[in-house]
Amino acid sequence: MECQVEIKSSADKFFEAYQTKAQLMPKMANLVVRDVKLVEGSGWDSEGSVDDKDRTILYKLVEGEIMKAFKSWKSIFNVMPMGEGSSVKWTTEFEKQNDDVPDPVRYGEFLTTWTKNVDTYLFNI
Repeated sequence: MECQVEIKSSADKFFEAYQTKAQLMPKMANLVVRDVKLVEGSGWDSEGSVDDKDRTILYKLVEGEIMKAFKSWKSIFNVMPMGEGSSVKWTTEFEKQNDDVPDPVRYGEFLTTWTKNVDTYLFNI
């Protein structure tokens, strides 16, 4: 599943929000993120270190637990500069718990909302 969103923030600023300021997500996107916990890695302040790529971050979302309906879930985003802003493309890979689980269309909408919330926060600071 893929979704794409145009934002006003620069690609660097938006990416940095997820890379080095994930602990601020409940403030940046309080309509969709309740809490953030660093599950694995050397800490929030390890920007640029070797361990920076090996962080595992757990987001507690307003929508509930994705894993109740899915065996696996992985969301990846790419941010590309575009004019004065950027384009954010989310790609989600998932495996349903069973065939009765509907396609996760609402989570694409959720990722779009999350992206717009973070963009609004970054644009206003």
